[in-house]
Amino acid sequence: MDAEELRARQAPLKESYRQDPARARVISGATGDYRDPGITATIDGWAGPVRAGQHPATGGDGSDACSADLLMQALLGCVGVTFRAVTTAMGVAVQNVELAAECHWDARGTLGLDREAPVGVRDIAVTITIDSDADDGRLARIAASTERYCVVGQSLASPPTITVVRR
Repeated sequence: MDAEELRARQAPLKESYRQDPARARVISGATGDYRDPGITATIDGWAGPVRAGQHPATGGDGSDACSADLLMQALLGCVGVTFRAVTTAMGVAVQNVELAAECHWDARGTLGLDREAPVGVRDIAVTITIDSDADDGRLARIAASTERYCVVGQSLASPPTITVVRR
């Protein structure tokens, strides 16, 4: 897809959202359950079910997906798609793209061992390695736009609301 095709696909959507901003409010979601044994949650995904469980640093055996890894995968998927859309819209050719995300977290906080230790991921870094003729200024604008429009990245700035209800 090139910039012209991307703009053509997005133009009617943008016009619709300008006319009726409520139409732009989209619901996304996920479902899961406890179909598997152990301290796990099985989440239904696009490629099939994913069993999330405890990281070895918190008592898991390493056979289940760690939630921090799943978060980094979701972030990297969003960054990758956003980066590709931004470079396409800007008409910047990129080749040999490699994406990587990394974070750190303190198991003491997750285990309730130390109230001063943070719970959750910290120091999130995403690196996009590319071959491109774009100059450094243009690459900086691409990085800023990718960060600005990445849904998962922006969502990390606000914690979710968690509600437990009786059936």
